[in-house]
Amino acid sequence: MGLRVTIHSALDVHWPTDATLLWDVVRVLVRLIGRLREIVPQDVPRFPNRKRAARRRMQKLQRMTAAQRKNQQLPAYKELLAITQEVLTNAGRAAEATRQSRGKTAVETLTLVSLHTEITEYCRLGLRVVDQARRRVIEQEQVPTSEKLYSIFEPHTDLIKRGKVNKPVEFGHKVFLAESARGLITQYHVLKGNPSDEDHVKPALNNHKDTFGSPPEVFAGDRGFDNQDNQKECVQAGVACPSIPQRGGQKTAEREALEKTPDFKKAQRFRAGIEGRISVLFRGRGMKRCLREGLEHFEVFVGVAVLANNLLVLATLINKKRDRRRRSA
Repeated sequence: MGLRVTIHSALDVHWPTDATLLWDVVRVLVRLIGRLREIVPQDVPRFPNRKRAARRRMQKLQRMTAAQRKNQQLPAYKELLAITQEVLTNAGRAAEATRQSRGKTAVETLTLVSLHTEITEYCRLGLRVVDQARRRVIEQEQVPTSEKLYSIFEPHTDLIKRGKVNKPVEFGHKVFLAESARGLITQYHVLKGNPSDEDHVKPALNNHKDTFGSPPEVFAGDRGFDNQDNQKECVQAGVACPSIPQRGGQKTAEREALEKTPDFKKAQRFRAGIEGRISVLFRGRGMKRCLREGLEHFEVFVGVAVLANNLLVLATLINKKRDRRRRSA
């Protein structure tokens, strides 16, 4: 049995900048205040709608050239921060003023409770965005990656650096996938943070052995999984053909010869098949976009896509076996 592994990043969020995050806070809270006013118009205080002013300043910041940023960026950010802070204050007042309000129907009353929960959560995240933007732009502070917020809709979003030329930085989560030669995904994990690919070779081998009772005959991964310990780990685990290209540096004559062997090249062609599996998961199994918010929902979403893939692969294999029996009969 062969095992091919990869780590892919997935999560559909827009490219975060301080300006767009502040704009997200304003537009969401203005919308939620408007929904409160629709249900209990007499209880919600009157506030100026600052959505248009915030959008103008966000667009101004997004369109600035490098020369314009030197003189115009700081004043524009200060104005946008002030607008966002004003909207946060208004949202808090609106929620407090309608805390004891009741709708005309039970459904409206339950909607009010839900709106209060949403406003409270988005206000909490909005304060983080304001603090983050003030520290980064106004105070010129280097905010640690662990403290940064990249999306108010998916606060669990991680910054991912995978070394790609066309995408040096991505936002989302790394998803580890291991696939058998028959096209079944035997392992998947939604990873936290930005762990190195090489950390997952030993766990993948152990999980495969626990599931099937023996190590894979072929273990194929890309160069991101390469280090000396992982090469030794494959040999010690009993893998007949470990196929992980050397990551970089000068190759020894022995290493050069190994990577030119037919078995190694065949295993790398086998590994390339998992890229097609990722495409299938995205296009045919619904893993292109998760419409539910939260890390738990995202993990379930990935699991359901993997389950759908495996069920369809099993159905295909059963049909092929049935067809062979009919032809032989």
